[in-house]
Amino acid sequence: MKSRKTGQGDVSRRFRTRMIINIIYSAALACLVEVFLVINLSMLADYAGGAQSENALLVMVYHSDMPVVLAYVLVGIVIFSVCFLFLQERSTAYIGRISDAVKTISEGDLNTTIEVVGDDEFSAMAANLNKMVEDIRSLMDRERESERTKNELITNVAHDLRTPLTSIIGYLELLSSKSAPLPPEMQKKYIDIAYSKAKRLEKLIEDLFGFTKMNYGKISMHISRVDIIKLLSQLLEESYPSFAAKGLSYELQSNVPAKMITADGNLLARLFDNLINNAVKYGADGKRIVVKVTAGSEIVQVSVTNYGYVIPAEELPLIFDKFYRVEQSRSTNTGGTGLGLAIVKNIVDMHNGDITVRSDLGGTVFTVTLQVNFDVNKEHFEKPG
Repeated sequence: MKSRKTGQGDVSRRFRTRMIINIIYSAALACLVEVFLVINLSMLADYAGGAQSENALLVMVYHSDMPVVLAYVLVGIVIFSVCFLFLQERSTAYIGRISDAVKTISEGDLNTTIEVVGDDEFSAMAANLNKMVEDIRSLMDRERESERTKNELITNVAHDLRTPLTSIIGYLELLSSKSAPLPPEMQKKYIDIAYSKAKRLEKLIEDLFGFTKMNYGKISMHISRVDIIKLLSQLLEESYPSFAAKGLSYELQSNVPAKMITADGNLLARLFDNLINNAVKYGADGKRIVVKVTAGSEIVQVSVTNYGYVIPAEELPLIFDKFYRVEQSRSTNTGGTGLGLAIVKNIVDMHNGDITVRSDLGGTVFTVTLQVNFDVNKEHFEKPG
């Protein structure tokens, strides 16, 4: 605030200085013209008086003092005014352009810009007006993007929640049908299917709520010391049923037996759980998942590799976008909200880390880089929306 006031004071001083200079120039020119007129008219009047000239103007100058003085003053004022207006013409025209631009902007044309000329109050006004228009355009773009995202969210939520819900309702209707009792083994099969669909529905809702909270700053970080090796080992063990169902084996590799880092343990668990689940979904063809930890003194890198579907190179930059899903993956088995990797990216950003992805015949590798000593004082905050 202080520097802003200082800048405004400098601009005001420059403007006043320029005005004073213009006044001095105008006054100097008027004085020069006045001196020229006084000297020459006086000489002519003296000559006319001595020669008994009949020129009325010269006779009046020779015999009268007050009218001549008033005439000189009037001429001086006229000369000063014309000179000052001429020097101020550029500023006057510039003010006119600013006024026209303000009128155009007020009518809704936000593509209007004003050329910043000079270094005074008017140029500062033009620069501020340009910045205001840019800020308004940016705000409107964000509002449009927010509206588009909201509509996209509604569409995706409606589609992704309706699919498992429809299946659950269908199987429950079959189980509750009184027309023909189902055999016990068929009842158990339908109950298991309805249960798995309900669990999937629960996961979709958790992803949606989680992403919304992160995106709009409703999650506070709770920093503590976390053993990243132990955390990954537990997550892999908990995911064993998923590995077994897909016929996958897994391996945890690390250059250290244990590594303590400063982080939010719950958020990290969600981050790596999403990456592991993503590897299970799309890595079934590869039959193997590798989680590798490379720990240093300042950073730790965790890579999750699957050897299944290769993501096209042109789609890699989009993979962390919300609702984005590789087109071939839109199936009942791998479908989701498309928020899993967006949540991963949010959590990494909250930890001031980095995440990259590469995908080729050597596997699809997600690599997360985190600080070993997370700066609690600077980074422990409620994420802004």
